[in-house]
Order: sequence, then C-alpha cells, then structure tokens
Amino acid sequence: MERTTRYTLPSWVGSRFSPGDWYTHLAKPTFNPPAWVFAPVWTLLYLVMGIAAWLVWRQRRVARVAPALALFLVQLALNAAWSWLFFGRHHIGWALLDLAALWLAIGATLLAFWAHRPLAGLLMVPYLLWVSFAALLNFQFWRLNG
Repeated sequence: MERTTRYTLPSWVGSRFSPGDWYTHLAKPTFNPPAWVFAPVWTLLYLVMGIAAWLVWRQRRVARVAPALALFLVQLALNAAWSWLFFGRHHIGWALLDLAALWLAIGATLLAFWAHRPLAGLLMVPYLLWVSFAALLNFQFWRLNG
C-alpha cells in the first residue's frame, strides 16, 4: 500500500490542479496541443515510467537501486509541483523553473536507471522529450502572459 501511495500521489496531486477559467483566458502559443491530447499522453507516460521503475526495483539489490528509485521519487515530486505552481498558484515563471529542475531530475533518473537496466533508462526517454516540449510551451506561456 505504501509503495502504491508513493507512486500514485504525484498523479493525484497533478489532477487536483487542472485547467480552469484562468487557463482558458491565457494567450496560448500557436503550437499548443488541443486539451484532449494531454490526458492520453500523460497516462501513457505514467504507465511507461512505472514500468521503468519496476524494472529497476525488481533488481532486488535494494542498497544498490535505492538511489535510482530516490531520484525517481524526486522527479515525481517535481512533476506534481509543476501542476500546483502552474494551475494551482498561476505562477508561470516558477513553474518554468520547476520544469528546468524536473528536466535535470529526469535526466539523472534516466542515467541511474540505465546503469541498472538499460531498457528502464530508454523507457524514460519519451518522458524527457515530452517534458522538453512542456518546457518550451511553459516558456511561451510565460513570454505571452508574464
């Protein structure tokens, strides 16, 4: 139960802060995807991230995999913080800084996972690419509305 809570909490936190009237009235970049794109993309990304973490976790050398899984939890927390900063607090600039930290944390997680199980590292690549795109979007939101 504890493990399930630990890995699903960021998704729940992110869902608590969703687009509303504030977001509707923002000037949006021309390349902003339609709203319906985000739910399936994030669902798939969370599934793949979970598989990557599971591949590392099942190595059963807890002392050796603990740092990699700790990095995974850090990036999940930063991911949840972005939703709170952007949608909950409407701090576009702070959300952008959070995305920079998130990008670094994902990169570190990817490398740590790769060291234990290369496939687990590869499974983090789509997430890193999507967060790179999200950072570009966030920057444009900041530029247009900041």
